[in-house]
Amino acid sequence: MREEPTRSLLLLDANPEERRLISAIAGRAGWSVVGAADEEMAIALLQGPHGREVLSVLLGTWDGDKGPELIAALREHRPDLPVIVLSHGDTVSVAVDAMRAGASDFLVRPVAPERLLEALAANADRRRAAGELAPVSEKLAPPLALEQLIGAAPDFRAALAVAAKSARNRLPVLIVGEPGTGKETVARAIHSASLRAKGPLLSLDCKAIAANIIDSELFGHEKGAFPGAFSAKTGKVVQSDGGTLILDEIACLPESTQEMLDRVLATGEVRPVGLNGSYSVDVRIIATSSRPLPEDFHPGLAERIGSTTVNLPPLRERSGDIPALARHLLQRMTEQTGMKALSMGNDALAILMRYGWPGNVRQLAGVLFRAALQCDDNSLTAQHFPHIAIQSRYTGRRTDFVATISQASSDEAIAAAPGVTLYSNDGHLRPLDDIEADIIRLAIGHYRGRMTEVARRLGIGRSTLYRKLGELGIDTAA
Repeated sequence: MREEPTRSLLLLDANPEERRLISAIAGRAGWSVVGAADEEMAIALLQGPHGREVLSVLLGTWDGDKGPELIAALREHRPDLPVIVLSHGDTVSVAVDAMRAGASDFLVRPVAPERLLEALAANADRRRAAGELAPVSEKLAPPLALEQLIGAAPDFRAALAVAAKSARNRLPVLIVGEPGTGKETVARAIHSASLRAKGPLLSLDCKAIAANIIDSELFGHEKGAFPGAFSAKTGKVVQSDGGTLILDEIACLPESTQEMLDRVLATGEVRPVGLNGSYSVDVRIIATSSRPLPEDFHPGLAERIGSTTVNLPPLRERSGDIPALARHLLQRMTEQTGMKALSMGNDALAILMRYGWPGNVRQLAGVLFRAALQCDDNSLTAQHFPHIAIQSRYTGRRTDFVATISQASSDEAIAAAPGVTLYSNDGHLRPLDDIEADIIRLAIGHYRGRMTEVARRLGIGRSTLYRKLGELGIDTAA
């Protein structure tokens, strides 16, 4: 049996506590972490007998004056060595400076463990492009309203129609979609379109919180409730009173926590850990999950939050949306960062449309950000995305390459056709009923689920609209 090669991470950070924290996170994924307090020690380690085992360097801080020289010094000894920057501060301006100085990726403190491990895996894989700045690209512009979300694919429009209708009520919502499909973006758009828009909006990443403290984070605790509880803590549920709480990856909640959350939603009463009484709360839960809830998930809670489910399709299943989405993302990036405006060449759009995007919209945003930073011209062309073809060729994943899109569908999308897809992937026109259903879904999303307004704008009566919803098989809950 062949022995796995050692994967070493060189961590350059003067703070010993930070080095211990990163070492613990990376160690759980099989990385051997070598710490260095300064540049001289880091270079000495690279030149040492085990220097070739170092697959990535993580810079714990970023100095705008010394950072470029540090990266240049590291690359002098290992030209292809990925350098990941971990930093506080103005994420956009610092990221732009770091990337222009040659950094491979950029992470924002406090970094979630899974984001750090994703960045390490991506940058250590020679078959993949360098890191794609996902955490940065997600913070490049203000949140979007539901009607501003880009996409004409039928499944995506159907999802937005459900989201728009759900914004009009107080019921919990479950958003299901692969990582990077925009679950949090849709969740925030639902909140903004709801009657709670002026109330608080908080979020909790359930997979990033240890099981032994998740109840405290969610429901709060009283002073002395458990060892280490030196003062009382207000939980996210109470903090979100009158507003919305987004629970990211809700399936990661422990079984006991699921039961407590179900009780909160049923009664409107939350009991902090160690408190005999309870607080009355009025909070809306929007939960997200990367996959359908597992069979062992609490049945009561599953029924409660899953009564309205928004299913976001992966980007590979709506490749016709990529040209409009890429143009939109690029415009937002350049406006927010102060970079020069860039256009997108048709050759570049064609390449992007034929890639499977395993990281979905998040990955597309990161790829565009990197290309924009490195572009010296006024337009992004195919030559700015050579790694997309390389990834498709080497990874061998079925979803990495979309070969089924027809020339007619491709031309329609690149030409910025209207927001309803006319052609199927085989190049033939779609049935009239399907196109009509898409128009109705588009109207429901655009008018935020106000069905009287939808009917008026479509020039039909409200009763006719609901009859058509039934005939076309559109979920009336949407």
